[in-house]
Amino acid sequence: MKIVATPPVCIDPASREEIEQALDEGDSLACIAETAVRQEITRCEPQSEFLRRGIAAIDRTAAAGDGIAPSSVIARLEAKLAEARKARPS
Repeated sequence: MKIVATPPVCIDPASREEIEQALDEGDSLACIAETAVRQEITRCEPQSEFLRRGIAAIDRTAAAGDGIAPSSVIARLEAKLAEARKARPS
């Protein structure tokens, strides 16, 4: 496993004091920063995968040449919206 140093984090003195008071013995600000980074990565992974799959789908559609023009999609949606407005009681 490759270990890298994290860049320094600027924290205002009041926050740093609050953090240091909350630390358990043996914990460090570096441990908190590492935990926060890991949690953020875990939170972002599903979004990254969603974007990767979406871009791959766009690429496949473009390569196949069987996509629907955006203007056509918008026109269909506008027609459905107009129908829904007509059907809605006043």
